[in-house]
Amino acid sequence: MDRKSAHSALIADDDEFFRLAMTAILSRHFGFKEIVETGSLDAALDQLAQRANGISLALFDLAMPGMEGPGSLSAVRDCFPWVTVAVVSGSSERRKILAALEVGVHGYVPKGLGSSELTRAIGMILEGQIYVPPSLAILDGPARTSASERRAGFEGGDMPRAGRTVELTPRQRDVLSLLVEGKSNKEIARQLQLGEGTVKVHIAALLRGLGVQNRAAAAVVGARLLAG
Repeated sequence: MDRKSAHSALIADDDEFFRLAMTAILSRHFGFKEIVETGSLDAALDQLAQRANGISLALFDLAMPGMEGPGSLSAVRDCFPWVTVAVVSGSSERRKILAALEVGVHGYVPKGLGSSELTRAIGMILEGQIYVPPSLAILDGPARTSASERRAGFEGGDMPRAGRTVELTPRQRDVLSLLVEGKSNKEIARQLQLGEGTVKVHIAALLRGLGVQNRAAAAVVGARLLAG
């Protein structure tokens, strides 16, 4: 991404002090004119849906309300492919790092990094590299040869995600339940107190996760899933 053409960035984290720190880094070092702050996944999806192409970078914490692990970011990558998406997390678990890379994020940045290293990591991501902690190669014994780990050192492009199933979050289950009832996006949004754009993102994630192409098929599969 050309830093001179950067528009807005999104920080989705329920830690207000961390959001303030990241806002300072993004505006001071990378020239973002507007930093959108949210404290939950639903609020982040709503902002992304409302602002269309305005947001070029989105940073997500994995422990905030609505987030069910790295799989929750699949919908973000699918519905907003132009957005550079990265995880900034308090966890450095190898399993979570690899799961995040599997769904196509552009980097996994531990919160425990110092300010200068955190700035360097964000800079690498904005330059098109996929940042992972240096410790990834030595955690849990010898380095493995999985696709995720091989990909972790490459630059640019998206992670291969074919065949990966999205785990349904509680919110997605709520949306699916209303979809099965035949509710429209507007009705679902009103009942769940969400923006219509956010509902569209959740439905896109459901279609992908259920492996279907349209709402009707999702309703059939969803009815069986919810009944089980």
